[in-house]
Amino acid sequence: MKLIGNLLTALVALCHLGFLVLEMFFWDHPVGRKIFSMTPEVSASSAALAMNQGLYNGFLAAGLIWGIWKDRRDIKLFFLTCVVIAGVFGGITAKTSILFTQALPALIAMACVLIAGGRNGSERTAKLSNINPRS
Repeated sequence: MKLIGNLLTALVALCHLGFLVLEMFFWDHPVGRKIFSMTPEVSASSAALAMNQGLYNGFLAAGLIWGIWKDRRDIKLFFLTCVVIAGVFGGITAKTSILFTQALPALIAMACVLIAGGRNGSERTAKLSNINPRS
């Protein structure tokens, strides 16, 4: 289950890297306008906001990759929770499909990470604090 959780977390990270590229580099481009159903005027007037949004998606991806790389369950769960919250908010305020493209995959990955268990920072700290050098 841990492998599945890591693979799904990596998939969520990959999606957010894709969102970063779309929002930062292709928003005001025919590709971005087609994907997001925008006119050239709308894409031009919102390009700066989209770049900011893309940067945040990059931070989410970086956090997820960090959690996988360090094998830290707590880091993965924190960033997956951020993705779920952002996805729910986007689904409510922007476009309902965001619930399925962003929140749902992160929620499934989160469930797999939780089921798999594993270590996190506090568990490692607790193990280290239980070591008594005088015994």
